[in-house]
Amino acid sequence: MVGRYKEYPEYKNTDIKFLKNIPTHWVTSKVRYISSFGRGLSITKADLQDSGVPCVSYGEVHSMFGFEVDPKRHLLKCVNEEYLKTSSYALLSKGDFVFADTSEDIDGSGNFTQLISDERVFAGYHTVIVRPNLKNHYRFIAYLFDSAEFRTQIQDAVKGVKVFSITQAILKSADVWFPSYEEQQKIANFLDHEIAKIDTLIAKQEKLIELLKEKRQAVISHAVTKGLNPDIPMKKTGSNWVDEIPQHWRSGRLGYFARIGNGATPARDNKEYWEKGSIGWLNSSKVNDEVIYEADQFITPLALSQTSVKLVVPEDLVMAITGEGQTRGRVAICQINATINQHLASIKIYGQQLHYEFLFQWLSSNYERIRYESSGAGATKGAITCGDISRYPIIVAPIKEQIAIIEYLKAQTTKFMHLINKSELQINLLKERKAALISAAVTGKIDVRDWIIPDEAQRER
Repeated sequence: MVGRYKEYPEYKNTDIKFLKNIPTHWVTSKVRYISSFGRGLSITKADLQDSGVPCVSYGEVHSMFGFEVDPKRHLLKCVNEEYLKTSSYALLSKGDFVFADTSEDIDGSGNFTQLISDERVFAGYHTVIVRPNLKNHYRFIAYLFDSAEFRTQIQDAVKGVKVFSITQAILKSADVWFPSYEEQQKIANFLDHEIAKIDTLIAKQEKLIELLKEKRQAVISHAVTKGLNPDIPMKKTGSNWVDEIPQHWRSGRLGYFARIGNGATPARDNKEYWEKGSIGWLNSSKVNDEVIYEADQFITPLALSQTSVKLVVPEDLVMAITGEGQTRGRVAICQINATINQHLASIKIYGQQLHYEFLFQWLSSNYERIRYESSGAGATKGAITCGDISRYPIIVAPIKEQIAIIEYLKAQTTKFMHLINKSELQINLLKERKAALISAAVTGKIDVRDWIIPDEAQRER
């Protein structure tokens, strides 16, 4: 990183644990001395609504609007305007930071967003507000907070096992470092320009991945509904899932070809059901694996014999049947002997008419329809029942054709995954460059005081 840019003439050592040195004329301090602190609204998710005053809570900090937020560009949930009268302490000003006060993993500890608009916005639940004083440039402080050197301090200080807590005390005690206001502004301008270019490249790769996934899904959908012979005569199915299929294929309901079952959770307070368990027990998160080769949790033979858990065996399918996220409706191939919980349904194919991989591709290609129907357009809202699955339309090609389609899709999927993996690698490299550039600039490893905004950027502004 330094090779492309010059260094400062002189450096001095620091007493900061994760920062060896800084330019001689820079100073060190603590967050407590350059900021004031506040807390977000004492509300819950149930208090959020579609209109009112925009509100950013810890969920948005972690998953949607990390680093910066602008209600003129970002769609935020809102709270009632009555909070303006009672809770002005949680109102943000331009340049204020909102830190998530909890994280489910260590990497998320220190996640924040900064308000970059003059719009009225509240900090919501599970947040800490950091209001930097006007002696420092708010964009420089944002990049400093986003640097590895600062975030490592937070991650080193947080306490927790399953949930990590980020308190005001932790943030107040964190070290900061900076040059003069004018130099901070130059560094921030440099990073705004360079990071925007990197973000544009990342967005292009993300769009390419999205297009590749759409193309892959289209190939799968075409193969499992039309077959591999483009000249084959077609016939109507009468199903709203697929209009036409090859004339020699059959259609029906999944329940004619497979037995559908539901699982259970043995009582957690009965140690005899869980301690030294040897039988895999799967929850709905496992469907994200697509092919399940191992279990994360285990129950005992006693639990299997005394409770209503169901066994699945290799080549059975499992489907997530509950949840408001993206899990519900997803299906996976099980390749181990295991049991399932009540949020999964098992699909055990009868006989030799239907290949499990063909069925997997068929159900996966209809994921969006399954989601739609299970969200109020036909089935119990927000859930899928075993009866629903039994009634799903299914098309059945001759078994030799199914196997040929499976092999074709494996080859096509390999090609698509190669391209997707290349784009994901490029994204990772760009993100590494972005992080390295931020750290180098805000710690003084590179000197950008003489940097001038290129003409094209100047014209855009």
